[in-house]
Amino acid sequence: MADVSGKTKLYGIVADPIGQVKAPEMMRTVFERRGIDGVLMPMHVAPKDLPAFTQALRGMQNFGGMVVTVPHKTTIGALCDEITPAARTVGAVNIVRREADGRLVGDILDGSGFVAGLRLHGIEPRAQKILLVGAGGAANAIAFALAEAGAAQLAVYNRSSDKVWAMFARLSTLYPKVELVLGTRDPQGVDLVINATSLGMANADPLPLEASLLKPEQTVADIIMAPALTPLLAAAQAKGCRIQYGAPMLACQIELMADFMGAK
Repeated sequence: MADVSGKTKLYGIVADPIGQVKAPEMMRTVFERRGIDGVLMPMHVAPKDLPAFTQALRGMQNFGGMVVTVPHKTTIGALCDEITPAARTVGAVNIVRREADGRLVGDILDGSGFVAGLRLHGIEPRAQKILLVGAGGAANAIAFALAEAGAAQLAVYNRSSDKVWAMFARLSTLYPKVELVLGTRDPQGVDLVINATSLGMANADPLPLEASLLKPEQTVADIIMAPALTPLLAAAQAKGCRIQYGAPMLACQIELMADFMGAK
């Protein structure tokens, strides 16, 4: 922080809670490598304060943009002046750029980042049967990316089935060849299990599915980055499953995030 001056461009990551985020450290490395005089700051904003917070950013002339995470991905889009076709299709935004005139433009990179993270570690979703837990912003982005990657079957489990059916209605028009199934907490019968909820960030959280039913031949992935070894991943590891940590999803999109915010 000693290098921050009046000429430093400000960027942010907005979340509630905020202590788990890893983007500030990762983006600092990107800025240093690119020679960008910028800093990405953690911004703890509650849902009720998001509209006023977003409006204030329009008048902040040295603000370049922000990463958006839990729980704001599905609500920030309505507060932007423009969102990309991909973000509109998915129904979520996880990156926002402030234009010179104060307009806010949003996009979604979670899904492509998640699939890229899988492939980086030799996990190919094509032709696989997949159970996705969650129907929020990240889950929607991941669902569309998995369908685009050629998943054979996508089962989605969420406490509110209405959100799942809404997701399926959009998915089926773009990817009619993917078999869409209303999932349950039972992970049996699939190749890849993905937790795209926030369950696991706190020690007292229940497991997002029945981990006792996991089989050694399955792969289990989590989008949570802190803790790295979530209770679900620990349970899956104990059952002999291959596991995928949450960090690669962010690592595979951090460069794209910097590009979108204009930090080139």
